[in-house]
Amino acid sequence: MKGTSLYLRVGLLVIAGVLLGTGFAVFLLGKGSQGPAQIFETYSAESVQGLDTGAPVRYRGVQIGRVTELRLASTVYGRPQGVPFSQAFQLVMIRFAVQTDQIGEVPSTAEAIRLGLRARIAAQGITGVNYLELDFVQNAERFPPIDVPWTPRFAVIPSIPSTVAQVRGAAETLIDRLSQIPLEQIAGDLAKLVGSLSQQTTSGDLAQTLRETAQTMARVRAIMDSGEIQQTLTDFRRTAESAQSVAASPELRRAMASAAAAADELRRSAERLPGTLQSFERTMRTARETTTDVQADLLPILNDLRATTASLRATADALRASPSQFLLGAPPPAPTDRRR
Repeated sequence: MKGTSLYLRVGLLVIAGVLLGTGFAVFLLGKGSQGPAQIFETYSAESVQGLDTGAPVRYRGVQIGRVTELRLASTVYGRPQGVPFSQAFQLVMIRFAVQTDQIGEVPSTAEAIRLGLRARIAAQGITGVNYLELDFVQNAERFPPIDVPWTPRFAVIPSIPSTVAQVRGAAETLIDRLSQIPLEQIAGDLAKLVGSLSQQTTSGDLAQTLRETAQTMARVRAIMDSGEIQQTLTDFRRTAESAQSVAASPELRRAMASAAAAADELRRSAERLPGTLQSFERTMRTARETTTDVQADLLPILNDLRATTASLRATADALRASPSQFLLGAPPPAPTDRRR
């Protein structure tokens, strides 16, 4: 009886363990059994401390799946023969299941990755518990997909460093840059600069310049305190008042009015000038035409007068050479008919 009771207790304990394990698995998977799920994987180069199997996968705070496996990439895919050991084998592989009925209609995985879909580890409050967050980032070109020397078994969503990792990386970069600053050299140069300034203010050119400036200010103060500057200001004020009185005098106003009237008359004359020039041009054209006509009429008269003058000159020459022949000579022969 005791052996039977012991076997019964062991059997009940085993059944209870199986039930507890099944319940724990159902608890970790959450709602995974309520709809179809698609498996993805991503690779992280940072520590996944705080992220455990069963951790939720969220998209902008909405849970859409759970983490199903956390392992080193080298233990899952191994290093093929002849492939050199690289940083890819130091990555942590994170596999997670996404419930397709929780995300609705979405583009293909490749298109979503091109649009900036990335995965990163996020912290849940200050409890130290992490979850996997999916989101579309603006600067996705900074985090391109990682080229791995193996063929992934599931679709890969590229990962980006978590906020803590980015802050830590920025701090390390800043510290590294600060450590490269030659503080001792800067301190030495600063001490030399202070020494040079001290020397210049005591016995150098700067001290001489300061003394000359002080002397100049003393002279200016003495001039300001003397009566000469006051007299000069008084004379200048009187000159300004005289100029103002002259500008307000009736004679200047009349002169300005006369100048304005003269300017108006000159403007009117300038407006009439084109018409006057046109009339003058027409007159000159008419005179030119008249001169041309007179020349045309005088030309035949001048030709006849020139021929008559030539005949008279020939007659005078003949009379001077033989007066009797001109007075008593026979008449000239009758003209012959050239037609015969």
